[in-house]
Amino acid sequence: MVDDSRVIRKVSSKIAKSMGYVPVEAENGEEALARCKHNMPAIVLTDWNMPEMDGIEFVKQLRAIPTPKEPIVIFCTSNGEAKDIHEGIGAGADDYIVKPFDEAALRAKLEKLGQG
Repeated sequence: MVDDSRVIRKVSSKIAKSMGYVPVEAENGEEALARCKHNMPAIVLTDWNMPEMDGIEFVKQLRAIPTPKEPIVIFCTSNGEAKDIHEGIGAGADDYIVKPFDEAALRAKLEKLGQG
């Protein structure tokens, strides 16, 4: 869970735990990259608008890390315009969910990607 909002990280973590995942939180892209280099997760949920490094740059750098199995990356952001979605997917994200989202919406995204 990569988001500068502690509240969003906690809500997302609660949803992830209810689905059987062990969530790890980071408050910005730099912190998340360091964690991913140490232990690549199966799924990354990332915000777009963050200090230090925005979500687009984070996803580009994440995709450049050599790993046997690339993580599924989902943008969880308030940037919901069509151009934003295209840019996010173009940067390397697998899917996109617009804030605010609920557990059902996140579950549906993960199930669609074979991770539910």
